[in-house]
Amino acid sequence: MNLTAVTVPEEVEARHFLDSLTVALAFPDGLGGVGRLLDVGSGAGFPGLPLNLAFPGLRLALMDSVGKKTVFLRHLCDVLGLTDVEVYTGRAEALAHGEMREAFDGVVSRAVAPMNVLAELTLPFCRVGGLAVAMKSEDSAEEVAQAERAIGVLGGRLEKVVAVRLEELGERRSLVVVRKVSPTPERYPRRPGIPAKRSL
Repeated sequence: MNLTAVTVPEEVEARHFLDSLTVALAFPDGLGGVGRLLDVGSGAGFPGLPLNLAFPGLRLALMDSVGKKTVFLRHLCDVLGLTDVEVYTGRAEALAHGEMREAFDGVVSRAVAPMNVLAELTLPFCRVGGLAVAMKSEDSAEEVAQAERAIGVLGGRLEKVVAVRLEELGERRSLVVVRKVSPTPERYPRRPGIPAKRSL
C-alpha cells in the first residue's frame, strides 16, 4: 500500500509502535480514563491502532481524507478482529460540523500540520474537559507559542508540553497537550483548505 517509508522491522517497532504508545504519557491515567479517542489524519493507523491494542477498553475512531488509507484501515481492523474501531473517510473541516463534533474525550494527531492549523482541525472534535494531543518534535516551543492565540479562539488552553526521551526513537519528541475549556465557536473549522491557507 506504500503507506510508510519505514519498512525495517526494528525501525517499525520503534518509530511507529513505540512512538505511538508515548501518547499515553499525555493523559493523567495513561488513557485508562478515556472513553472515546479520535486519531485525526491516521494514515497507516498511527498512533491510533497501537493505542487501541494497548488499551482494550478504548473506543477508537480513525479518520483520514484519503480513501486508499481508510480502505486499508478497515481491512486491517477486519483482519485483527477490532470490532470497536470506527473508520471515517473525509476532511476534518467537514466532519467536525456533524455528529462527531465535541464527541471525543481525547483527540490525537501525528505529523499532520503546524500547531496553529492543527488546533482548528482537532479541537472541534474534543468535548469540553477533554484533551487534544499533538505529537511534535522536541524543538516545538516556537510553533506552540505561535499557536496559543488560535488555541484560545477554538476553546482550548495549553496545558503542558511533555518531553519524550526514549533511546529507541533516536531523537527527542514532545507531546503538546491542550485542554478543551469551552465549546468551539460554530464557525470553526472553516471550509476545507482554509485553515492551512489562512491560519488563525
